[in-house]
Amino acid sequence: MHPNPVFKTQSDEMNTTFARERGFGILTVNGGNGPYIAHVPFCLAEDGKTATLHLMRSNVITRNCSQPLPGLIAVSGPDSYISPDWYEADNQVPTWNYTAVHLRGTLTMLEQNALREVLDELSAEFENRLTPKTPWTNDKVTPDALERMMRMIVPFRFEIQSVEGTWKLGQNKPDAARQNAAKQVRAYGIGQDTGMLAALMQTPPHTQETIPKKSDDI
Repeated sequence: MHPNPVFKTQSDEMNTTFARERGFGILTVNGGNGPYIAHVPFCLAEDGKTATLHLMRSNVITRNCSQPLPGLIAVSGPDSYISPDWYEADNQVPTWNYTAVHLRGTLTMLEQNALREVLDELSAEFENRLTPKTPWTNDKVTPDALERMMRMIVPFRFEIQSVEGTWKLGQNKPDAARQNAAKQVRAYGIGQDTGMLAALMQTPPHTQETIPKKSDDI
């Protein structure tokens, strides 16, 4: 995470909301030969204190989680390369703008009988966003097939102790330079979700209370 405090002015509530809406991140725990990493969807509780997820039984993290493990879930948002020319100002250098939130806490393996509840919670979290589609549920899978699949995965709870966010949006630049760069990011950005990044850059950072939706990026 970038150390400059000007990029860390968003509240824990906004950082948590961002992580909840993204719902996907990189889970990292310490391993014997270096970090163990898994890319995971997760469901963040309303109070922001816990997240539920599941891993394959064969995953290296599962195999090493007989006891609770300290860990981190890194949640990435939109990003783009920023050309110095885009600022239309002198003495600028290349950089990369981005948003990211780190959830730091403890990963605990749950009893296997909690798996169905975790699966139902995760599928409902994302299916309910697909309006007007009728949400898919696990009841649409035959019991035998569901049982076979459930034997291969394990439920987990991630207890969150701290939340840290970086919203690197050009706050350290004059407003005109930041707005100029945002227009170029929207048109030519190299990265991911560049339209959303441009929308965030065009909003004065200290007034950001909500996260632009995909439909706001056009």
